[in-house]
Amino acid sequence: MDFRSVAEAADQTRNTLHVASDNRESARIHVPELCKLTSSFCFILKEMAALFVSPHPDDFRSLLALIAAEFSSSSPRTLTEEPPASLGARSRPILVLDAGDGDAVLSGAGAVSWYLANQGKRAGVDPKQQSQVWQWLSFADNELTPVSCAVVFPLLGMTGVDKKLQQSSRAELIRVLKVLDKALEPRTFLVGETITLADVAVATAVLLPFKYVLEPSDRKVLTNVTRWFTTCTNQPQFLKVLGKITLCEKMVPVTLNTNPPPNAKAANAGPAGDPADATANGPPKTEAQLKKEAKKKEKLEKFQQKKDTEAKKKTQPSTEKKAKPEKKELGVITYSVPTAAGEKKDVISPLPDSYSPQYVEAAWYPWWEKKGFFKPEYGNPRGVFMMCIPPPNVTGSLHLGHALWLRHEITCFLSTMIFKMRGETTLWNPGCDHAGIATQVVVEKKLMRERGMSRHDLGRENFIKEVWNWKNEKGDRIYHQLKKLGSSLDWDRACFTMDPKLSYAVQEAFIRMHDEGVIYRSKRLVNWSCTLNSAISDIEVDKKELTGRTLLPVPGYKEKVEFGVLVSFAYKVDGSDEEVIVATTRIETMLGDTAVAVHPDDSRYQHLKGKMVLHPFCDRKMPIVFDDFVDVSFGTGAVKITPAHDHNDYEVGERHNLAFINILDENGLLINGMKRFEARKTVLQALKDRGQFKEIKDNPMVVPVCSRSKDIVEPLLKPQWYVNCTDMGKQAADAVREGRLKIIPDHHLKTWFNWMDNIRDWCISRQLWWGHRIPAYFITVSDASVKPGEDVDGHYWVSGKSEEEAREKAAKRFNVSAERITLRQDEDVLDTWFSSGIFPFSIFGWPNETQDLNVFYPGTLLETGHDILFFWVARMVMMGLKLTGKLPFKEVYLHAVVRDAHGRKMSKSLGNVIDPLDVITGISLEVEALKDYNLDPLEVEKAKQGQTSDYPNGIPECGTDALRFALCAYTGQGRDINLDVNRILGYRHFCNKLWNAVKFAMKTLGDNFVPSEKLCGDESVSDRWILSRLSAAVGLCDAGFKAYDFPTITTAIYNFWLYELCDVYLESVKPVFAKSEEDSTSQRLVCRQTLYTCLEVGLRLLSPVMPFVSEELYQRLPRRRPHSDPPSICVTSYPDTEEFCWHSAEVDRDMEFVMTVIKTIRSLRADYNLTKTRADCEMTNGRFDGTGLIDVEKEVAKLMTKKGELEKQMEKLRGKMGKSDYKEKVPVKVQEQDAEKVREIN
Repeated sequence: MDFRSVAEAADQTRNTLHVASDNRESARIHVPELCKLTSSFCFILKEMAALFVSPHPDDFRSLLALIAAEFSSSSPRTLTEEPPASLGARSRPILVLDAGDGDAVLSGAGAVSWYLANQGKRAGVDPKQQSQVWQWLSFADNELTPVSCAVVFPLLGMTGVDKKLQQSSRAELIRVLKVLDKALEPRTFLVGETITLADVAVATAVLLPFKYVLEPSDRKVLTNVTRWFTTCTNQPQFLKVLGKITLCEKMVPVTLNTNPPPNAKAANAGPAGDPADATANGPPKTEAQLKKEAKKKEKLEKFQQKKDTEAKKKTQPSTEKKAKPEKKELGVITYSVPTAAGEKKDVISPLPDSYSPQYVEAAWYPWWEKKGFFKPEYGNPRGVFMMCIPPPNVTGSLHLGHALWLRHEITCFLSTMIFKMRGETTLWNPGCDHAGIATQVVVEKKLMRERGMSRHDLGRENFIKEVWNWKNEKGDRIYHQLKKLGSSLDWDRACFTMDPKLSYAVQEAFIRMHDEGVIYRSKRLVNWSCTLNSAISDIEVDKKELTGRTLLPVPGYKEKVEFGVLVSFAYKVDGSDEEVIVATTRIETMLGDTAVAVHPDDSRYQHLKGKMVLHPFCDRKMPIVFDDFVDVSFGTGAVKITPAHDHNDYEVGERHNLAFINILDENGLLINGMKRFEARKTVLQALKDRGQFKEIKDNPMVVPVCSRSKDIVEPLLKPQWYVNCTDMGKQAADAVREGRLKIIPDHHLKTWFNWMDNIRDWCISRQLWWGHRIPAYFITVSDASVKPGEDVDGHYWVSGKSEEEAREKAAKRFNVSAERITLRQDEDVLDTWFSSGIFPFSIFGWPNETQDLNVFYPGTLLETGHDILFFWVARMVMMGLKLTGKLPFKEVYLHAVVRDAHGRKMSKSLGNVIDPLDVITGISLEVEALKDYNLDPLEVEKAKQGQTSDYPNGIPECGTDALRFALCAYTGQGRDINLDVNRILGYRHFCNKLWNAVKFAMKTLGDNFVPSEKLCGDESVSDRWILSRLSAAVGLCDAGFKAYDFPTITTAIYNFWLYELCDVYLESVKPVFAKSEEDSTSQRLVCRQTLYTCLEVGLRLLSPVMPFVSEELYQRLPRRRPHSDPPSICVTSYPDTEEFCWHSAEVDRDMEFVMTVIKTIRSLRADYNLTKTRADCEMTNGRFDGTGLIDVEKEVAKLMTKKGELEKQMEKLRGKMGKSDYKEKVPVKVQEQDAEKVREIN
């Protein structure tokens, strides 16, 4: 078989189905139609159906068809002979179905296997599963097959051996399999709960790698894939075709075995197993082909002989000098002790030789969860600490640019862990936001991509079901990331803003505020996305700054649209020959102009008071109004007013009682159906034709762009629901002014007061289907005495938790019977920020008086990004005060923005977006992922260059602890983070230093060591010094935590472990333990107790920042009180300054003097190039006696020579500077340099 053609033919064969009749005409039917065809062919498959496959046992495409046939309800006859030429099929597998009038022929592994699998109902039970199966078929063909062939074919002798190419292909194979491994982590099978064609296709695609490439070490890394592959291949259908699979032990060239598959062999009448047989696969081989194969075989034999010779040499003892070993790469050590989920990790086995994140981070988190270490303990007298997570979007996924989540996670973890370790009732409550617009957009795109349907095709009810299905399937990725980061969240309390409990609270909040008149109905300008057909909030509007004329892509337009220009045109003054020239960046909006405004003090237009201008395209007369908002210096000082399409013009229209003329519908179309930006060109040409156009010039401007749809935001006049924020905003501002609410850092106070003191009413309507439907009903009264109401008349709107409740309210309001009331519920949903605004108390059951609400509300601290200070923080404060009468928290800590190592904001187009899990586990450089970001080709190229420059070798495995430590170490209050992955890697090396230090210390302590309750008082200077430094570290951590100064915490911990404990104390006690037991028994005991105290307290300090490595090492230490000490370090008390009060400035000074002496001696050794021979040295009256180390006469001779050289330099300088014209001729700068040289010599 020619394997080289397999990868090339993958796409061609998978998506094609041939139907051949007697006249050999054929039609090609592609994938979308295949599903329909299979159902109509169900009756065809009979005994006479024949499946032609290759006899080669490693032809995975034929194996795919054979296994699919085993799942079929009626298996075809299997033939390994060449199919008849009359079938017109190009390559096997081929399925011939007897259709009576002619043979129906399916060609290609994809088409054949789909048909057969569909017979056995293994192609998906519904359209959703069928789509998922097709996705995996595509993954197998496009991702796995090419790279598998590239690695395996050289081993099988089918292609030449290029070691470099083979290595890179192998690395790529491992990368692709890691993607598959992640997908399989929560699943037994790829689609649904049973084996489907997806499993068969992907399993056969990885069959050859598992047989010839993936060694045991690879399979340990790919645990989920290996588990799944083994499960699949042990199914009866797989075993019948493949037999028992022998997995690869070592990747070496193999000799091909061309025996056919088991069931193919049985069905075949002729001898097809001979590799030289002309009918085995394809036409008879030519003499040249046979010679080529012989040469390949000869090369393969030589290669094998060479390998055997090398193996012999390795077994023979070598007499040559051993070469210096190369520097070890970061090792990957995995935890292999069988441990059930939630059970405690094995801590009896010896620690590995070096630190490995995969080993350290295994098994701990499920144990913490099962033991309830993240749950609050009620009734604790030391107080309560509560934080709720800023609910991430259900569509969300963390990357290192999301400071909101990574910095938040670290801050919250530190806070909750430290408060818990201090013995307080501590709760960190998780939750997830339904993200109305973002989620609806994602699901709508998915529907269109997979089914070619819009939400309107489904209808509201069915579309919402689709969103729930998507949420249940895909919506927990961010939870998985947070768990991987070691978050101490109480997952049993996880809330979703669309859960019944929270939805009930949302309804209650709306109804209360509506009944009080705080929520009201009004027709105003909103930010409108024509693509989404919805109003959007300010935070969902990106401000795109333009410096001048720019062409921008706009959804729904084939050509780019021009922005960044200012168009000037004239309005004729009614009753005169005068004209008023105005300018605009949106010329199409002049169709809705209802006035021209000028400044009251502008002398150029005083004579036009009371005058009107004429609209050129209709008989509309428009007043010239005088208003202070006009900038006299801009343009001509005259401004066109379009109240219905501009926020500033809206206010002018309100002040001067102007007409509001809406020229656009919700889709951005004019009344005549013309698109808004096509109208821009038409209006401009019409003005030119009338002679009223003046000029176009470049104009710097800001264009509002919808962050979700990338559409240009259009101000549109719509009836919406609003929240009156005047009183609530004042209360929120007063809470900060009076000190009841603290905002950290305080430079954000100016922003807070600016927003709260000038707050506008909040539009809470969204024209979506996904979200909390507004519980408001429009009233129609079937009574002649009651006049019909209008949509914007609040009197005709009533709110209620149900239609019945609303009807009772309406009947009471209009004093009629309930039967005369007809209600229509508002189609809109509430702004997502509305449900997020009540999140701190809705999660505890508000409005019901629950125990959780009484204990945990108000909360203690909120940590979030400064970019949502107004959108979320302010609204929580306002709604908390309004609905509960309490502030939702006491302090708000606003973190910084994470940037890359070059200070750039993280962006997909720059290629610098990194998944934190990739930093934790490591990843090879892979620019192909950029294709998923929907970038322009130029941006993709730029991103590739950025990735290649920053990560030429990919990202090494750093581990969770190193990432956490780095994020804490980076961030001072309010400062942005320039995150460098190399620095994170440096903290992984720090973990290794900890690892080695604890291993050494445990060896020093010995197996029978028992820690004492207190210090004995016989500590040496070095013992007292390290205890003093430990106390200082405790004090710094305590102060840093109180001030949210995380770099101080990490610096204190890092310095203590690395520079004080490891570099000084451990070195100073080595001589003590090197002496014989008899010489230093008491001193050894004291050192051991001191060392234990440093390790135990140091790990407790480290635990909130590095939870995994600190737990792993802490569990290996003996306990002071084995029967009463907590079982885990994460619930052990955090060190405080009252307990650890051994800091002594005097001891620090003494030890500093000793270290200065040591540094001086080392410096002298380096300066004088002294030998390392040990010599007796003494300090006398502060002077160092180096007798025996220094040749005094030789050193004096060196100094005299140096003195002579300096005297010559001085003499030369004095001669130069003593000249009479020196000051006049020599530049001042040179004179200064000469004077400096003289000072240095002296």
